[in-house]
Amino acid sequence: MKAMKILYTARAKSTGGREGKSATDDGKLSLTLSVPRGLGGDDGPGTNPEQLFACGYSACFLGALRFVAGKSGVAVPPEANVAAAVSIGARDDGTGFSIEAALTITVPGVERATVEKLVEQAHIVCPYSDATRGNIKVTLTVA
Repeated sequence: MKAMKILYTARAKSTGGREGKSATDDGKLSLTLSVPRGLGGDDGPGTNPEQLFACGYSACFLGALRFVAGKSGVAVPPEANVAAAVSIGARDDGTGFSIEAALTITVPGVERATVEKLVEQAHIVCPYSDATRGNIKVTLTVA
């Protein structure tokens, strides 16, 4: 386990599992959860953990990309974005479920080779990438 100096801690509580509710302790986020059809649910009005993970990973990765770009003197335009696809499925060993993530990084107006180098660096810096490294399949694509 890597040692770290904690800078911030997010706190949330969920009830009811995938068909319940989740909320942060500060009241800034409160949402209903629903099970998607692909997982045997009714695809109700709520979100699901995979969507939340996709939002978190894409936002965090873009932040890491902006961080490494700034250190390299590269201007990242405001319209730059990271699209995340998070998939869930049964593990091949039959003992449970796993996820995988695919990130598509778009940085208009910056040379592709430069973006590719920044993406490699961001993948090292991003805490979501660090947490998933060696645990799940993560695919990075520069658009």
